[in-house]
Amino acid sequence: MTDDDRPIDADNPADREDAPMGTTAAATQPDIASKPAQQWLADAERTDLSALVDTQRYPLHDADDPRLQAEIARVREDLDREGCAVLRGFLRPDALEQARQEGRDLSAKSYYASRRVNAWFTRDDATLPESDPRRIFMERTSGFVTRDMIPADTVIQQLYVSPAMKRLVAACLDEEEVFEYADPFAGLVQNVLPPGTEQPWHYDTNEYIVTMMTDIPDNGGEFQYCPNIRTPAGENYDGVGAVIRGEDETTPRTLLLRPGDLQLFKGRYSLHRVTRVGGDRERHTAIFAYSQQPGVVGRLERTRQLYGRVSEAHIEAEKRREGRADGLLD
Repeated sequence: MTDDDRPIDADNPADREDAPMGTTAAATQPDIASKPAQQWLADAERTDLSALVDTQRYPLHDADDPRLQAEIARVREDLDREGCAVLRGFLRPDALEQARQEGRDLSAKSYYASRRVNAWFTRDDATLPESDPRRIFMERTSGFVTRDMIPADTVIQQLYVSPAMKRLVAACLDEEEVFEYADPFAGLVQNVLPPGTEQPWHYDTNEYIVTMMTDIPDNGGEFQYCPNIRTPAGENYDGVGAVIRGEDETTPRTLLLRPGDLQLFKGRYSLHRVTRVGGDRERHTAIFAYSQQPGVVGRLERTRQLYGRVSEAHIEAEKRREGRADGLLD
Protein backbone atom coordinates (compact mmCIF):
# COMPACT_ATOMS: atom_id res chain seq x y z
CA MET A 1 0.00 0.00 0.00
CA THR A 2 1.37 3.42 -0.92
CA ASP A 3 0.83 6.62 1.06
CA ASP A 4 -1.80 7.62 -1.48
CA ASP A 5 -3.72 4.35 -0.96
CA ARG A 6 -3.82 4.31 2.87
CA PRO A 7 -7.03 5.40 4.67
CA ILE A 8 -7.22 9.01 5.79
CA ASP A 9 -7.02 9.42 9.55
CA ALA A 10 -8.79 12.57 10.71
CA ASP A 11 -6.94 12.41 14.02
CA ASN A 12 -3.58 12.51 12.25
CA PRO A 13 -2.44 16.16 11.87
CA ALA A 14 -0.75 15.27 8.60
CA ASP A 15 -4.08 14.12 7.11
CA ARG A 16 -6.11 17.19 8.03
CA GLU A 17 -6.91 19.50 5.14
CA ASP A 18 -5.54 22.50 7.05
CA ALA A 19 -2.19 20.81 7.74
CA PRO A 20 0.80 22.57 6.12
CA MET A 21 2.54 20.78 3.26
CA GLY A 22 4.98 18.14 4.60
CA THR A 23 3.67 18.23 8.18
CA THR A 24 3.91 15.02 10.23
CA ALA A 25 2.56 14.17 13.63
CA ALA A 26 4.69 15.60 16.41
CA ALA A 27 6.42 13.05 18.64
CA THR A 28 5.49 13.13 22.30
CA GLN A 29 8.48 14.14 24.41
CA PRO A 30 8.77 11.95 27.54
CA ASP A 31 9.81 13.17 30.94
CA ILE A 32 13.53 12.41 30.86
CA ALA A 33 13.82 11.88 34.61
CA SER A 34 11.19 9.12 34.46
CA LYS A 35 12.79 7.30 31.55
CA PRO A 36 15.21 4.50 32.53
CA ALA A 37 18.78 5.49 31.71
CA GLN A 38 19.38 2.36 29.64
CA GLN A 39 16.73 3.54 27.15
CA TRP A 40 18.88 6.53 26.21
CA LEU A 41 21.82 6.53 23.84
CA ALA A 42 24.98 8.62 23.95
CA ASP A 43 24.07 11.87 22.19
CA ALA A 44 26.40 14.85 21.77
CA GLU A 45 23.37 17.18 21.62
CA ARG A 46 21.63 15.93 24.77
CA THR A 47 21.98 18.41 27.62
CA ASP A 48 19.55 16.94 30.18
CA LEU A 49 21.37 14.43 32.39
CA SER A 50 18.78 14.34 35.17
CA ALA A 51 18.24 10.61 34.62
CA LEU A 52 21.89 10.01 35.54
CA VAL A 53 23.22 12.88 37.64
CA ASP A 54 22.01 14.18 41.02
CA THR A 55 20.85 17.47 39.51
CA GLN A 56 19.45 18.66 42.82
CA ARG A 57 23.03 18.87 44.03
CA TYR A 58 24.64 19.52 40.63
CA PRO A 59 22.09 21.41 38.45
CA LEU A 60 23.98 20.99 35.17
CA HIS A 61 21.01 22.26 33.19
CA ASP A 62 21.39 25.76 34.66
CA ALA A 63 24.94 27.11 34.39
CA ASP A 64 24.00 30.16 36.49
CA ASP A 65 22.52 28.22 39.41
CA PRO A 66 24.24 29.39 42.64
CA ARG A 67 24.62 25.78 43.83
CA LEU A 68 26.49 24.80 40.69
CA GLN A 69 28.59 27.94 40.72
CA ALA A 70 29.60 27.26 44.33
CA GLU A 71 30.68 23.72 43.45
CA ILE A 72 32.70 24.95 40.47
CA ALA A 73 34.44 27.55 42.63
CA ARG A 74 35.31 24.91 45.23
CA VAL A 75 36.66 22.53 42.58
CA ARG A 76 38.86 25.27 41.10
CA GLU A 77 40.29 26.05 44.53
CA ASP A 78 40.99 22.37 45.22
CA LEU A 79 42.66 21.92 41.84
CA ASP A 80 44.84 24.99 42.33
CA ARG A 81 45.87 23.88 45.81
CA GLU A 82 45.97 20.09 45.49
CA GLY A 83 45.81 19.28 41.80
CA CYS A 84 42.78 17.13 42.67
CA ALA A 85 39.07 17.69 43.32
CA VAL A 86 36.03 15.45 43.87
CA LEU A 87 32.31 15.97 43.25
CA ARG A 88 30.81 13.59 45.78
CA GLY A 89 27.68 11.59 44.93
CA PHE A 90 27.63 12.81 41.34
CA LEU A 91 25.53 9.91 40.05
CA ARG A 92 21.99 9.15 41.11
CA PRO A 93 21.77 5.86 43.07
CA ASP A 94 19.84 4.05 40.33
CA ALA A 95 22.25 5.26 37.65
CA LEU A 96 25.19 4.15 39.80
CA GLU A 97 23.72 0.68 40.17
CA GLN A 98 23.26 0.51 36.41
CA ALA A 99 26.83 1.70 35.82
CA ARG A 100 28.13 -0.88 38.29
CA GLN A 101 26.37 -3.73 36.50
CA GLU A 102 27.45 -2.44 33.08
CA GLY A 103 31.02 -2.28 34.32
CA ARG A 104 30.89 -5.88 35.48
CA ASP A 105 29.53 -6.94 32.09
CA LEU A 106 32.24 -4.96 30.28
CA SER A 107 35.00 -6.46 32.40
CA ALA A 108 35.05 -9.61 30.25
CA LYS A 109 36.21 -7.45 27.31
CA SER A 110 39.27 -6.15 29.14
CA TYR A 111 42.71 -6.27 27.58
CA TYR A 112 45.25 -7.14 30.25
CA ALA A 113 48.93 -6.37 30.07
CA SER A 114 51.67 -7.00 32.62
CA ARG A 115 54.98 -5.29 32.22
CA ARG A 116 57.65 -3.48 34.16
CA VAL A 117 57.50 0.28 33.66
CA ASN A 118 59.00 3.41 35.13
CA ALA A 119 56.91 6.45 36.06
CA TRP A 120 57.38 7.93 32.56
CA PHE A 121 56.77 4.75 30.52
CA THR A 122 60.18 5.23 28.90
CA ARG A 123 62.85 2.65 28.07
CA ASP A 124 65.78 1.92 30.36
CA ASP A 125 68.78 4.20 29.85
CA ALA A 126 71.97 2.47 30.97
CA THR A 127 73.88 5.76 30.82
CA LEU A 128 71.98 7.02 33.89
CA PRO A 129 72.99 6.19 37.48
CA GLU A 130 71.28 3.16 39.03
CA SER A 131 69.64 5.45 41.60
CA ASP A 132 67.98 7.64 38.97
CA PRO A 133 64.16 7.19 39.18
CA ARG A 134 64.02 6.70 35.42
CA ARG A 135 65.82 3.41 36.04
CA ILE A 136 63.34 2.20 38.68
CA PHE A 137 60.94 -0.20 37.00
CA MET A 138 57.77 -1.43 38.71
CA GLU A 139 55.32 -4.19 37.91
CA ARG A 140 52.14 -2.88 36.31
CA THR A 141 49.15 -5.14 35.61
CA SER A 142 45.77 -3.74 34.71
CA GLY A 143 43.00 -4.15 32.22
CA PHE A 144 41.29 -1.68 29.93
CA VAL A 145 38.05 -1.77 27.99
CA THR A 146 38.41 0.71 25.13
CA ARG A 147 35.76 3.12 23.91
CA ASP A 148 35.03 1.19 20.72
CA MET A 149 33.81 -1.72 22.88
CA ILE A 150 31.61 0.32 25.26
CA PRO A 151 27.97 0.40 24.04
CA ALA A 152 26.24 3.69 23.35
CA ASP A 153 23.50 3.04 25.92
CA THR A 154 25.86 2.67 28.89
CA VAL A 155 25.87 5.31 31.60
CA ILE A 156 29.51 6.24 31.04
CA GLN A 157 29.08 6.74 27.27
CA GLN A 158 26.04 8.93 27.85
CA LEU A 159 27.97 11.05 30.32
CA TYR A 160 31.12 11.33 28.22
CA VAL A 161 29.54 12.83 25.09
CA SER A 162 27.01 15.11 26.78
CA PRO A 163 27.57 18.86 26.27
CA ALA A 164 26.42 19.38 29.86
CA MET A 165 29.27 17.20 31.08
CA LYS A 166 31.78 19.00 28.86
CA ARG A 167 30.57 22.40 30.09
CA LEU A 168 30.99 21.27 33.69
CA VAL A 169 34.52 19.97 33.10
CA ALA A 170 35.50 23.12 31.18
CA ALA A 171 34.13 25.38 33.93
CA CYS A 172 35.91 23.43 36.67
CA LEU A 173 39.18 23.68 34.76
CA ASP A 174 38.58 27.35 33.93
CA GLU A 175 38.69 26.54 30.23
CA GLU A 176 36.48 28.08 27.58
CA GLU A 177 35.71 24.68 26.08
CA VAL A 178 36.83 21.04 26.15
CA PHE A 179 36.49 18.37 23.50
CA GLU A 180 36.15 14.62 23.27
CA TYR A 181 39.23 12.77 22.11
CA ALA A 182 39.29 11.84 18.44
CA ASP A 183 41.14 8.71 19.58
CA PRO A 184 38.90 5.70 18.81
CA PHE A 185 40.22 3.80 21.85
CA ALA A 186 41.30 6.21 24.57
CA GLY A 187 38.63 8.91 24.73
CA LEU A 188 36.59 6.83 27.15
CA VAL A 189 37.92 3.67 28.79
CA GLN A 190 37.05 1.47 31.72
CA ASN A 191 40.04 0.57 33.85
CA VAL A 192 39.81 -2.87 35.49
CA LEU A 193 42.05 -3.89 38.39
CA PRO A 194 41.48 -7.50 39.46
CA PRO A 195 42.50 -8.68 42.93
CA GLY A 196 46.28 -8.80 43.30
CA THR A 197 46.97 -6.07 40.74
CA GLU A 198 47.98 -2.42 41.09
CA GLN A 199 49.02 0.67 39.15
CA PRO A 200 52.49 1.76 40.27
CA TRP A 201 53.69 5.37 40.45
CA HIS A 202 53.24 7.15 37.11
CA TYR A 203 52.20 10.35 35.34
CA ASP A 204 49.42 10.88 32.81
CA THR A 205 50.29 12.10 29.33
CA ASN A 206 47.44 14.63 29.33
CA GLU A 207 47.38 17.59 31.72
CA TYR A 208 44.19 16.53 33.48
CA ILE A 209 41.90 13.52 33.66
CA VAL A 210 38.29 13.01 34.76
CA THR A 211 37.42 9.68 36.39
CA MET A 212 34.59 7.94 38.22
CA MET A 213 34.86 4.69 40.15
CA THR A 214 31.88 2.43 39.50
CA ASP A 215 32.91 -0.62 41.58
CA ILE A 216 35.09 -0.73 44.68
CA PRO A 217 37.26 -3.66 45.83
CA ASP A 218 36.88 -5.39 49.18
CA ASN A 219 40.09 -3.74 50.34
CA GLY A 220 43.11 -1.94 48.92
CA GLY A 221 42.89 -0.15 45.57
CA GLU A 222 43.52 3.24 47.20
CA PHE A 223 44.34 6.29 45.10
CA GLN A 224 47.53 8.04 46.24
CA TYR A 225 49.11 11.12 44.71
CA CYS A 226 51.87 13.70 45.15
CA PRO A 227 50.44 17.14 44.31
CA ASN A 228 52.43 19.01 41.67
CA ILE A 229 55.65 17.14 42.43
CA ARG A 230 56.92 18.21 39.01
CA THR A 231 56.21 21.34 36.95
CA PRO A 232 56.62 22.36 33.31
CA ALA A 233 59.94 23.85 34.42
CA GLY A 234 61.44 20.59 35.65
CA GLU A 235 61.10 16.92 36.58
CA ASN A 236 62.32 17.11 40.21
CA TYR A 237 64.05 13.72 39.89
CA ASP A 238 65.35 13.79 43.48
CA GLY A 239 61.91 14.33 45.00
CA VAL A 240 60.23 11.83 42.68
CA GLY A 241 62.92 9.23 43.34
CA ALA A 242 62.45 9.54 47.11
CA VAL A 243 58.73 8.81 46.76
CA ILE A 244 59.19 5.87 44.38
CA ARG A 245 61.87 4.29 46.57
CA GLY A 246 59.65 4.67 49.66
CA GLU A 247 62.05 7.07 51.37
CA ASP A 248 59.47 9.88 51.45
CA GLU A 249 56.20 8.79 53.04
CA THR A 250 54.95 12.28 53.90
CA THR A 251 54.46 13.74 50.42
CA PRO A 252 52.00 11.12 49.08
CA ARG A 253 48.35 11.70 49.98
CA THR A 254 45.58 9.13 50.03
CA LEU A 255 42.20 10.13 48.61
CA LEU A 256 39.07 8.27 49.71
CA LEU A 257 36.93 7.69 46.62
CA ARG A 258 33.48 6.11 46.55
CA PRO A 259 31.57 4.73 43.56
CA GLY A 260 29.62 7.50 41.86
CA ASP A 261 32.07 10.27 42.84
CA LEU A 262 33.42 12.34 39.94
CA GLN A 263 37.14 13.11 40.26
CA LEU A 264 39.13 15.76 38.40
CA PHE A 265 42.87 15.33 38.59
CA LYS A 266 45.93 17.04 37.13
CA GLY A 267 47.85 13.84 36.53
CA ARG A 268 50.53 15.25 34.26
CA TYR A 269 52.22 17.06 37.15
CA SER A 270 51.18 14.91 40.12
CA LEU A 271 52.81 11.51 40.49
CA HIS A 272 50.13 8.97 41.42
CA ARG A 273 49.31 5.31 41.86
CA VAL A 274 46.57 2.84 42.84
CA THR A 275 47.64 0.43 45.57
CA ARG A 276 47.27 -3.34 45.30
CA VAL A 277 43.66 -4.56 45.15
CA GLY A 278 42.68 -7.10 47.81
CA GLY A 279 39.74 -9.39 48.42
CA ASP A 280 37.60 -10.97 45.69
CA ARG A 281 36.11 -7.95 43.92
CA GLU A 282 37.58 -5.96 41.03
CA ARG A 283 38.13 -2.20 41.03
CA HIS A 284 36.38 -0.51 38.07
CA THR A 285 36.95 3.10 37.06
CA ALA A 286 35.61 5.02 34.06
CA ILE A 287 38.19 7.39 32.58
CA PHE A 288 36.78 10.38 30.66
CA ALA A 289 39.52 11.96 28.54
CA TYR A 290 38.90 15.48 27.25
CA SER A 291 41.28 17.89 25.56
CA GLN A 292 41.61 21.63 25.09
CA GLN A 293 41.47 21.27 21.32
CA PRO A 294 39.63 18.85 19.01
CA GLY A 295 41.29 16.02 17.13
CA VAL A 296 43.58 14.62 19.85
CA VAL A 297 44.82 11.06 19.29
CA GLY A 298 47.05 9.14 21.72
CA ARG A 299 50.67 8.23 21.05
CA LEU A 300 51.26 5.08 19.04
CA GLU A 301 53.64 3.26 21.42
CA ARG A 302 51.69 3.99 24.58
CA THR A 303 48.44 2.94 22.86
CA ARG A 304 50.07 -0.36 21.94
CA GLN A 305 51.32 -0.82 25.51
CA LEU A 306 48.00 -0.07 27.19
CA TYR A 307 45.49 -1.61 24.79
CA GLY A 308 47.46 -4.20 22.85
CA ARG A 309 46.57 -2.77 19.46
CA VAL A 310 46.51 0.41 17.41
CA SER A 311 44.26 1.87 14.74
CA GLU A 312 44.90 3.68 11.48
CA ALA A 313 44.14 6.92 13.33
CA HIS A 314 47.09 6.28 15.66
CA ILE A 315 49.46 5.43 12.81
CA GLU A 316 48.55 8.55 10.83
CA ALA A 317 48.66 10.79 13.91
CA GLU A 318 52.15 9.55 14.75
CA LYS A 319 53.39 10.67 11.34
CA ARG A 320 52.27 14.21 12.17
CA ARG A 321 53.41 14.15 15.79
CA GLU A 322 55.37 17.08 17.19
CA GLY A 323 57.33 17.25 20.44
CA ARG A 324 55.79 18.29 23.74
CA ALA A 325 55.69 22.05 24.25
CA ASP A 326 56.62 21.71 27.95
CA GLY A 327 59.59 19.45 27.28
CA LEU A 328 58.63 16.95 30.01
CA LEU A 329 58.95 13.21 29.55
CA ASP A 330 55.60 11.46 29.06
